[in-house]
Amino acid sequence: MAVTESAPAVPPAARTQTRTPDGPVAGPPDEAGTGTHTPTERDRDTPNRGPSDRVAAAQRVPHPAAAPQRVPDRAAAAQGPSDQGGGGGYEGILRRQSLRESAARTYARSLPIVPVRARGLTIEGADGRRYLDCLSGAGTLALGHNHPVVLEAVKKVLDSGAPLHVLDLATPVKDAFTSELFATLPGELADNARIQFCGPAGTDAVEAALKLVRIATGRSGLLAFTGAYHGMTSGALDASGGATDVRVTRLPYPHSYRCPYGVGGARGAQLAARWTENLLDDPKSGVTTPAGMILEAVQGEGGVIPAPDDWMRRMRRITADRSIPLVVDEVQTGVGRTGAFWAVEHSGVVPDVMVLSKAIGGSLPLAVIVYKSELDAWEPGAHAGTFRGNQLAMAAGTATLAYVRENRLAERAGILGARILGQLRSLAAAHPCVGDVRGRGLMIGVELVDPDAAGPDDPVPPAAPALALAVQQECLARGLIVELGGRHSAVVRLLPPLTLTDEQATAVLDRFADALAAAERAHTPQLPAARRPTAPRTAPGPSH
Repeated sequence: MAVTESAPAVPPAARTQTRTPDGPVAGPPDEAGTGTHTPTERDRDTPNRGPSDRVAAAQRVPHPAAAPQRVPDRAAAAQGPSDQGGGGGYEGILRRQSLRESAARTYARSLPIVPVRARGLTIEGADGRRYLDCLSGAGTLALGHNHPVVLEAVKKVLDSGAPLHVLDLATPVKDAFTSELFATLPGELADNARIQFCGPAGTDAVEAALKLVRIATGRSGLLAFTGAYHGMTSGALDASGGATDVRVTRLPYPHSYRCPYGVGGARGAQLAARWTENLLDDPKSGVTTPAGMILEAVQGEGGVIPAPDDWMRRMRRITADRSIPLVVDEVQTGVGRTGAFWAVEHSGVVPDVMVLSKAIGGSLPLAVIVYKSELDAWEPGAHAGTFRGNQLAMAAGTATLAYVRENRLAERAGILGARILGQLRSLAAAHPCVGDVRGRGLMIGVELVDPDAAGPDDPVPPAAPALALAVQQECLARGLIVELGGRHSAVVRLLPPLTLTDEQATAVLDRFADALAAAERAHTPQLPAARRPTAPRTAPGPSH
């Protein structure tokens, strides 16, 4: 039975044109009428900045931590028919989501908001609040929300009368996308590449890559790495860090902060590479020559861990010398995210297979693998998918790839990301709970730890997942959307769009610094005043 969803809580008559650094956004008036805060021009894109505004927001919007208790499934089921139907505003929408959607939902649990409009970095919720989105669809939104070039590309296809569903038939839209994608690839790969259009999710592209190297080599084993994340389908999970009882050999991924060898740095990466080489060459290791090795140049879900460039080159030599195809998962790192168009370019590595998704679709579902032609051992239909010909995603992807390339946004991400990392490291000096700040480009992680729980033999303090969750919730209360990751979900992750401005970066850092200080105070009330860490209200200014 169809149920009519409720309209946003803000009545249409109250909406006016306001401006943000991303351009005009249709939405409710700024909150000058609340009597709590007079907005400045900067506040129009950075809402809820002042203490009084935060108090007002707390009175209007239940704290994120209370969301599951506020709308428990059993309590929601007890509500009257009108509450479960079209009424209830944004809270009604959240209630119905809790009632109808599976227990597997993830982001909706920690981010109980109802987006109704978005532009660039900014999301507006049905509750009338605005948020700075540093999740960006888990890295999908290279240009942020609803970028004009993406909207124009989609509109052009819709207005043309072209078919939207074409299976894997050739179309002008697909041809343009393929040409633009190949123009961005490392030259050595682009000159000798084939492309496989997969189902619309990155995990299907991972499945295709693993299937391809097994067919091409006639072997079945795989090499993967601790901390990896490659998707949620069966084969992709087998190659991810949480897998159990699978025929995948797990190798140590270099991690300077939590080095498995306890040494960190370049030496730790050298030991990890040496272990890999020894395992493959030892006739008694129990590891036969595999079908391929799959790795991430920056582990995202694993905790934002960049692979050292020398280690990447060593993996390329190890695999090439043993005729093992190297598969690099660029689903999250691709399209300028790390400061290069593709993360492998930092090291100069040319893989045999690249797995691409997320940003290549310009915010719409699209996934492909690009691989060296000598691996093209598919039989017709060996890897198919009904929705592998998504015309709107290809048009949006072409526009996104071209815009990033023409406007040198990868280079911009590298420069701005380095500045943000520097500012976060300066902030960390005043906060013992910040164990490590790391990342590459606009793929940034802040690992939170419990400095008082470290034992005498612990090289670094243990992770503090509860504190990380508190920081995420404090960020949301201040209008900042961030994600958690890492081994123990103790890494606060920042994935802003590549169009992030200097002003917006400052606003993000301001809010994060404020949220970190608030969460730290709440979690360390037992510390004497002399030992209690203090932090500036705002992050340090840009470094030069």
